[in-house]
Formats: sequence, structure tokens, C-alpha cells
Amino acid sequence: MTTQNYRWCAAIAAALLLAGCGGGAKDDSGSGKAVALTKEQVRETLPDGEAMTGWKESARSTAVEMDKLYRSQACPIKGNAGCEDSRYFGASTFQHADDAATATFLIIAYDSEQAAREAYDVLWDGYYSRRAGQRARTFSLGPVGDERDARFGSSGFLGEPGAVTQTRVGTTLLWTEAASADKGGIDEDGVRDLATVLAKRARQAQNGDAPSAALAG
Repeated sequence: MTTQNYRWCAAIAAALLLAGCGGGAKDDSGSGKAVALTKEQVRETLPDGEAMTGWKESARSTAVEMDKLYRSQACPIKGNAGCEDSRYFGASTFQHADDAATATFLIIAYDSEQAAREAYDVLWDGYYSRRAGQRARTFSLGPVGDERDARFGSSGFLGEPGAVTQTRVGTTLLWTEAASADKGGIDEDGVRDLATVLAKRARQAQNGDAPSAALAG
């Protein structure tokens, strides 16, 4: 992921923050209910400081009602395809405590599981799969969510690593975007852990539970 891509993530998180003020083991994130989330549930699904051991929040978890502006940010392809029947958009951003690694979590909540399923390939093929750079390779996330994809690349000028994951859990599409200014700042296992935490929290929310999944200490 290039510096420009990270700035895009940070800009989205900052915009949502302004709009929202006041407002392995076998993974089970792919089994359970598929219900439309409320705005508050979307915000709670995003990892917070307590869930991210070793990381510091750069922008706190924020969710907003989807509108024309946020469709252009969440679905930046022709006609904002992939945002049909979307309800809410959320983001949170973190900086690792010990190095220059960053992580951004994004979520789109849809009216139905069918809407999320139909949007999955549109958004991955049309935009998000390219955010790890042209030289990115695919890697396995394991049994995370109902659908999943991941790419890891070296898209910075000096070979800095960047990664993007996309998963579907019920009525939600989820993204984890990670980058580092240092070549050893992130790896596939670490990105996999981040994506798994987000997917588990989305499953907990749709099952009617308070999201509690967190990174291992």
C-alpha cells in the first residue's frame, strides 16, 4: 500500500469522525445470523483500543448513515456500484505502538445478506483488490467469514509492505488495510489476525451480542 493509499484511509476515517461526533483455531465468524445492523452496532463492530492490544487509535471508531458523499468514498467506482441497499459506513484507524505500521478497518452494512453478497465481487474486483499494489499476491485468510479475499504487496517506492483483506459476514462487507514504512512492519499472519478480529466482531453483532473479539495479548 502506498503512502497515498494510507492517506486515503486516514482521510476517510477523519471524515467519518467529523460526521459521527456525538453519535490457528477454527474461526466461527462465518456461522450465525445475518441481520441488518444499526448505526450503533456498526460502530461497536469496529475494533476499539481495548480490542487492539499493542496498537493505538489514530481515529476512533465512527459510523455514519450512507449518503452520496460516503458512497463515493466507500464505493469509488462508476455509479458507486456496490453501495446499492447499503445502510451505514464505518471506519477506525490504528498505529502500532512499536513501529510504523498502520491499520484501517472499514465496514459497509447492508439491508440484507443478498445485497452484501451481490456487492462483494463488484467492490473487490472493481476497486479494493488493487489497493495492495500491482505486484500484490493473494494469500489465504483461512475460514474467516462467509466470503474472503486477501492480497499482500510491496507497493511503496522502497518496497514497503501493504495488504488489503475483504470479507463478508452476513449483511456486512469488511476491509482491513495495513501498511508499514518498514519492510518488516507487517506480515501475512498479522494481517490475518486483524481481519479475523473484525469478522468475529461482525458475527457477534449480528448474533445480537456485544462485539468483544480482540487481538491476543
